[in-house]
Amino acid sequence: MVGVQRPAHGTCGNRLLDSLTATEAILLAPHCEVVTLVAGTVLQEPDSPLTQVIFPGRGTVLSLVAVGRDGRVAEAAAIGCEGVLAGLRGQPVLCRTVVQVGGPALRLDARRLAAAATSSASLRDRLDIYGAALLAQVLQSVACAALHPVEARACRWLLTLQDRVGRPELPLTQEYLADMLGVRRTTITRVVAALEQRGLIRHRRGRILVADRPGLESASCECHQMVRLHFARVAPGLYPAPEPRRVSTAAALLEQGVNP
Repeated sequence: MVGVQRPAHGTCGNRLLDSLTATEAILLAPHCEVVTLVAGTVLQEPDSPLTQVIFPGRGTVLSLVAVGRDGRVAEAAAIGCEGVLAGLRGQPVLCRTVVQVGGPALRLDARRLAAAATSSASLRDRLDIYGAALLAQVLQSVACAALHPVEARACRWLLTLQDRVGRPELPLTQEYLADMLGVRRTTITRVVAALEQRGLIRHRRGRILVADRPGLESASCECHQMVRLHFARVAPGLYPAPEPRRVSTAAALLEQGVNP
């Protein structure tokens, strides 16, 4: 992670920070540092305190990953530009945090955020509201893993990632998708092939293109929509919507092996 500049209020690309009032933002902005997160970087291991707060920018995605004693992993939640990776009081957590999609972010010392939240009830309330929405996402992921078939869960996961990346093409390998869903690679290979045969996605060289989002939404379980609706109720304006883009053009570029 490389710091490059200080952010201006309302322009950082993190929807939670940009939703703050000027009075709330002034408690944080002077102490934030703009950084670039690299995909695959582990920001936190289980049972370790979080000393740095991370506000992902547009297109940057973090994964909260549960780790079993045997080393197997499964994603519990994703954090994109709608939220924050924060530990206000420095308590250890049970998950690993990994940079799933690299990009811009704001970094802040956790003690600064704790002090700001203590001095501003409105800022504390805003953080609590996001925390409640994130907890709902985690709980829905637990239910989803227990109740729904792998194909529907994979569709939900792809939609969740696209929401935060903001474009049809997703930097994603089948191995990573299998890890996040807690299933075998061979299972995901079959799922990806089936979705591609139906024209919902295209898969090329470590990337998956969402070619038919409405179709993918129809094939997904209800969990994706439930999380979005919950965000809209408890934290309106935070959940990101994918940008409409040239899906057909992107598909053609993928076919040629060119980065869109």
